[in-house]
Amino acid sequence: MRNILITGERSYIGTKLKEWLKRWPDKYNIDTISLKNDEWRNKDFSKYDVLFHAAAIVHKKEKPEMEDIYYKVNRDLTIEVAKKAKREGIKQFIFMSTVSVYGLVGKVCGDVVIAGDTPCSPITFYGKSKLEAENELRKLEDERFRIAIIRAPMVYGPDCPGNYTRLKKLVMKSPVFPLINNKRSMIFIDNLSEFIRLIVDNQDYGLFFPQNREYVNTSDLVKLIAKYNSKNIYLSKELAFVVKLFGKRVPIINKVFGNLIFDLGLSSYRNFEYCIADLERSVEACERNS
Repeated sequence: MRNILITGERSYIGTKLKEWLKRWPDKYNIDTISLKNDEWRNKDFSKYDVLFHAAAIVHKKEKPEMEDIYYKVNRDLTIEVAKKAKREGIKQFIFMSTVSVYGLVGKVCGDVVIAGDTPCSPITFYGKSKLEAENELRKLEDERFRIAIIRAPMVYGPDCPGNYTRLKKLVMKSPVFPLINNKRSMIFIDNLSEFIRLIVDNQDYGLFFPQNREYVNTSDLVKLIAKYNSKNIYLSKELAFVVKLFGKRVPIINKVFGNLIFDLGLSSYRNFEYCIADLERSVEACERNS
């Protein structure tokens, strides 16, 4: 039996991971804890084998006055929790990081591939604070306290906040969408939860880059969202030409339609049994359960 503590009681990934692990009640005992007040400081961590740290400031519109809160939560609080975990005997600390540590948003007319030697150069408070947390965590690691860092691409699933929800809103409002042939690394929430479960089972540590078995084409994703919401949408080659024309000058276009992928060679557990292997079934699961 593995005793697991998840920080971030209401975090999307933490909540879904807990639901996923409950499928094996004889293997995992899971507790969650909020870090929004100081009560966590009095909790006994010594009974846990693993701490999964999902608590973070994310999916908020960044403003200059918010810089401090990003660092206080995503970096400083992470390190405080990790130090307590180490001090009280937790053996494995799993940290949810992000592709944002690279500072890359994609490119419409060109490939952006994240490989093992791609430098980290974050441009947002979110990405910067997560990278600084990674660097500080590594200083705490030793043979008795292992650190696993998960640099996740876009996560999607039923009721998931973030880019998937924003894309769905756009699909539901617009009768037309650009027909763009691009590639994005993404991961369905069940696939991510299973990936994390394997890290726990194998007591792994180091850097991890989970993603779906196949890259996602934004136009294919749009078609499927429309399909499972009985929405008619026209994919336009003419509008795609306009997108490509302005892509270099409008950052949000590259964020939505650009190519941004993890090299498949980075993916640990490449042969693990994906819960939902193909895009259509995962989108159906999102829309049927939203």
